[in-house]
Amino acid sequence: MADIVEARANTNATAAAALKTSAALWFVVAALGQWVFAYYIAVQYGASAFGGNLARWNEVLFSGLIEGDLIGNVALMIHLLIAFTITIGGTLQLIPQIRKHAPRFHRWNGRVYMVTAFLTSIAALYMVITRDGFGGPVNDVAISINAALIMAFAAWAWRAAMARNFAAHQRWALRLFLVVSGVWFLRLSYGLLVVIVQGAPPGVGENMDGPTDYFLMFASYLVPLAVLELYFRAQQASGGAKFGMAALLLLAAIATGIGVAGASLIFWLPRLS
Repeated sequence: MADIVEARANTNATAAAALKTSAALWFVVAALGQWVFAYYIAVQYGASAFGGNLARWNEVLFSGLIEGDLIGNVALMIHLLIAFTITIGGTLQLIPQIRKHAPRFHRWNGRVYMVTAFLTSIAALYMVITRDGFGGPVNDVAISINAALIMAFAAWAWRAAMARNFAAHQRWALRLFLVVSGVWFLRLSYGLLVVIVQGAPPGVGENMDGPTDYFLMFASYLVPLAVLELYFRAQQASGGAKFGMAALLLLAAIATGIGVAGASLIFWLPRLS
């Protein structure tokens, strides 16, 4: 009997280690991919702005800078600036070594991250209301839901931190990180599909108004959230569930890496030349 108990304990320990390792692997791949995206934002929009070539923005954006729309243009600039800030800040916030050895930085970076995530959601909602974008009303709904989730998760993560309920804070912070990354996941999804089918994915419209586009608009943040909830449950489950979740995260890491490569080589880096 003791041998059986010991064997189960060893299996659970191995499964827990596998789950932790696969989650760390996915995060490393995702962090590298987010930094590539941040580099693209900095060069594509920041460098052109400092160089006095704001017209370059309209070569990329569906609804870019519009003459006479001062508030909308300012909202767009804030949105892009904050997108760069939170892309870098979010990954730094999830690195355990930073939380352990630089707690003050972690606290202040977290505050900046949550506030900027909240503000960029407001800017995104303003642009949805005042401007026509790709994807039509369906995309407007997807963006609005994403923005609402960002604001809600930021508020709950902040409240949990203030209550010093750090376990709950970490869970809400992870949820916040994923919904903030919705735009990034959307681009990765297209990069992954292009690599898989070796061409234009089926169901993609010229103005992102095809069935594939509509699905990805919502899946870009709802699917990662669903995987995260499975991960939370696997942490408290048996060894078999942990092994299954570890395998799923390994597949997610591979898919994320392919998506990053596809988006970088097809969408981001060519535009910087």
